[in-house]
Amino acid sequence: MPNSADNADQPWWKGAVLYQIYPRSFQDSNDDGIGDLNGITQRLDHIARLGADAIWISPFFPSPMRDFGYDIADYCDVDPIFGTLADFDALVARAHALGLKVTIDQVFAHSSDLHDWFTQSRASRSGDKADWYVWADPKADGTPPNNWQSVFGGPAWTWDARRGQYYMHQFLTSQPQLNVHNPQVQDALLDVMRFWLDRGVDGFRLDALNHAMHDPELRDNPPAPDDGSPRTRPFDFQIKRYSQSHPAIIPFVERIRTLCNEYGAIFTVAEVGGALAEEEMKAYTAGEKRLNSAYGFTFLYAPVLTPALVAETVDRWPDEPDMGWPSWAFENHDAPRALSRWCAPEDRPAFARMKMTLLMALRGNAILYQGEELGITQVDIPFERLQDPEAIANWPLTLSRDGARTPLPWAADAAQAGFSGVEPWLPHGDDHLALAVDQQEADPGSLMHFTRAMLALRKANPALRHGALDILVADDACLAFRRTCADQSLLCLFNLSREAIAWPVDLDGSGRILMAVNGAAPGDLPPYAALLIEQ
Repeated sequence: MPNSADNADQPWWKGAVLYQIYPRSFQDSNDDGIGDLNGITQRLDHIARLGADAIWISPFFPSPMRDFGYDIADYCDVDPIFGTLADFDALVARAHALGLKVTIDQVFAHSSDLHDWFTQSRASRSGDKADWYVWADPKADGTPPNNWQSVFGGPAWTWDARRGQYYMHQFLTSQPQLNVHNPQVQDALLDVMRFWLDRGVDGFRLDALNHAMHDPELRDNPPAPDDGSPRTRPFDFQIKRYSQSHPAIIPFVERIRTLCNEYGAIFTVAEVGGALAEEEMKAYTAGEKRLNSAYGFTFLYAPVLTPALVAETVDRWPDEPDMGWPSWAFENHDAPRALSRWCAPEDRPAFARMKMTLLMALRGNAILYQGEELGITQVDIPFERLQDPEAIANWPLTLSRDGARTPLPWAADAAQAGFSGVEPWLPHGDDHLALAVDQQEADPGSLMHFTRAMLALRKANPALRHGALDILVADDACLAFRRTCADQSLLCLFNLSREAIAWPVDLDGSGRILMAVNGAAPGDLPPYAALLIEQ
């Protein structure tokens, strides 16, 4: 039987379930069609009842919203469309009263071009903040200083007549690159963290962390070999050897950890994408002086969920000294909804339960994206309603992120599904009303009730929350692994296919069944079955 002391000895964040909130689409409290902080506060009970340990709120800071909050004009305030600092304080107080920790985004690679820091930086080559951003002279022929390309398309350099120089931007032209090599910039960013820590924040998600520092010599990136994958933008034609992932990010990470340690058990998780994501995530989380955790896009962009994908991914994060602690997300605000990627429409109810069981059984932190507990699907947003600047720029080859950012359906029969009293900034999905919270609350067999059960099971069993993981089987359809801690051993089996499969040879199915999904039983693995057995 599990020993509750096993959980008590761990920091709160280790093995935690974080619920990601995209504030524009969670709940609108003032009927302007856009979600806000007071709306989040009103709905925190929903998250607490699910059993999540913490919330992660995507950016709510002052911004021109060209990239919907990831272009920050003031790091230490709240955008009026979301509310006020007092509203944020009330949100934190309510979350803490419900036993929820509060994690917020920090975007340190770039700011908005409307930030006062950039205004000062572009005004003069000799001012106090002249080198707070990445500036460079043109080549002799007036072209950009090197061949770096932006993620959203086009060169990573824009000419600024006021400085007579180019400034770097890895995303939109309105997102100038901060010069995080500059110790003064690092100090200012750490002061931002202090501001929010002093307001009671319990953790930070560090956006696009490996984009935070570049090669100061501005060397050209080499061309990427053609591996047959789609190339929808110039960014895809390069190996990003010099434009990102500079080794100096690690000392900055250590400064972040030192600051957070001053405030106690503060959680830090980095978002890391790109070809070297695995290597960089491990570097940013190694030992006890760097970040607590990191996550990448292995599952977020995977077109199919296979036993091999899971096995290979988790095997790279063994329970070893100085190895970082991973976080896993199957969905988020940047990626298509998993049920729309990974299964046929007729299989979604069964697949959703199996998927939720798998996420809660993996070693690491689990990140639930709003609506995932409802089985929300990707919405096909017509071009004329697109908001996502990346999708608009690369239409129709880049799938719009808007399809995963649609408003949450709270009440099937209410105006705008209970999200707002007016038409929201993005449309609801046609099939989302049937998945509304009130509909699922009334159905004990709903995915939402199942999610509550799985989160409770994870919290009650130390082996699931933070135990070691060893892969036993990973064939074409069957995935089996063992989760173990000092006083508990769990066998976890999954059928990732839509056909019944044979029980794995030599796998002992005896023990106490903790969870049986989609008709699973020892010796019997129907389509999308999942089985957790304490042995």
